[in-house]
Order: sequence, then structure tokens, then C-alpha cells
Amino acid sequence: MAGPDAELTAKLQPDVPHAARIWNYWMGGKDNFQSDRAAGDAVAEVYPEIVLMAQQSRGFLVRTVRYLAAEAGIRQFLDIGTGLPTMQNTHAVAQGIAPDSRIVYVDNDPMVLVHARALLASTTTQGVTTYVPADYHDPEKILAEAAQTLDFDEPIAVMYMGVLGYEPDLDVVRSIIGRTMDATASGSHLVFWDGTNTSPAVVDGAQRLAESGGVPYILRSPEDLASCFAGLTLVEPGLVPIPLWRPDDADATGIDAYGAVGRKP
Repeated sequence: MAGPDAELTAKLQPDVPHAARIWNYWMGGKDNFQSDRAAGDAVAEVYPEIVLMAQQSRGFLVRTVRYLAAEAGIRQFLDIGTGLPTMQNTHAVAQGIAPDSRIVYVDNDPMVLVHARALLASTTTQGVTTYVPADYHDPEKILAEAAQTLDFDEPIAVMYMGVLGYEPDLDVVRSIIGRTMDATASGSHLVFWDGTNTSPAVVDGAQRLAESGGVPYILRSPEDLASCFAGLTLVEPGLVPIPLWRPDDADATGIDAYGAVGRKP
């Protein structure tokens, strides 16, 4: 491997647990190292439902993108903090419904960026899929880069899928979301989920993650997450545990992660 990919690979730090790789491990992926698996196992020892949460997060992504593309008519998606690609990524779901959909992925993780080339090759001929290397703390850079692919005069789906818990300050989280959504047109949507402090076991799991060397993940109340949708109209069924958002399975049950879709008036 040569060129930019070689530079990115050099930054992977396999001995340091990393959020995207730990999540990949919980989802059954192979793009992780021993340090990530050790940290993931430490969390699962006290909160085994974390594996289910990882799997359910992908189901939530699939159902929300399917709704946005098939029912809301959205053709542009800005997926911020996308993480490592697995099955049924945003572009695959959206372009499977509307082949002309345009997707911009955003991440600052070197391992994610190494994988970008293969993921970009899987886009449709009618649509566009691209990556922006950026941190979600810099919405202005993200918006400027995304504007090269997306038309901000037309509705866009902005997605923060289980990533804003790594920011410890709720006011900063609200600011990040607000600055991004302020730039979008009427009819745009926010898709947002995060882990919640709704059981003692999940709180213990978050503590174990921090003790294992992973980046601390801040669990918030559903009320805190609801405040991030200020000024938006929630799509039914509102803010709910992610398996219960328009479930395909009638027997779906709740979990310590809440999410919603909000429409900008």
C-alpha cells in the first residue's frame, strides 16, 4: 500500500482501543484489533446487550433510510460519523430505493478512510457516494465539503448514528446538530440515536469501556436526547428505543438506546 492509504494505515494505532473498531467487533465485523476486542469483551461482561444494541443500530439505520428514501422523498444523505462499513450501509439502502441518491459520509477515523475506496466503488452509476475526512466538531468544514456533492437548497437527511455520546457536553452536542441543521433546507430531516442511561447495567458497561482504555461514552437520558430535536417535527412514533422505531418485527423489544427522525419545517 502506497500514497495516502499508507499514511492513513500508519495512524491506526492497533494497540489503542478505538470506538469505530470496537463497534465493528460488536457487530460481528473483522476490521478490529486485539485491543478493540479486549475492550469490547470487557463491556459485554457487564452489559451483554451491547452486542444486540450494535445489531439493532443497523436495523434502525436501514428502517430510517428506507423511510426517508421511499416515503419522504429524500435523495440526499449526510451521514456524519459513519464508522466502519458493514452490511446495508446508508448508500446501499438509499440507492437501492432511489438509484440517483447522493450520499456523503463523514468520519475522521483513519481505518474508516482506508475502507472508503472500496465503499465508493459500490455506488450506483446514477447516484454519488463520497467521503469527507472531518470531525463532527467542525460542522462548517463538513458543510463546505459536502456542498461539493449535495445541494443545500434541497432537503437533506442529516444522520448522527450513535456517535455524539463521545462528546461529553450536551450543549456542544446541541450546537453541533443545530449548526448543521440550520444550513439545510425546509423538508430536511435529522436522524439521531444514542445510548441512554436507562438501566444500571448499561451504565456499568460505559464505565467498563472507559476503564479498558476506550474513549468514554456519555449515556444521556431520553429527555436529553429529545432536546436535540428542538425546532423539528418528530416523525411517528417519535423518540423511542431504536428497535421500536417502525419495527419490521412485531416482537421487537426496547433497549438502552433511543432514536428518532425529525423534520425541519
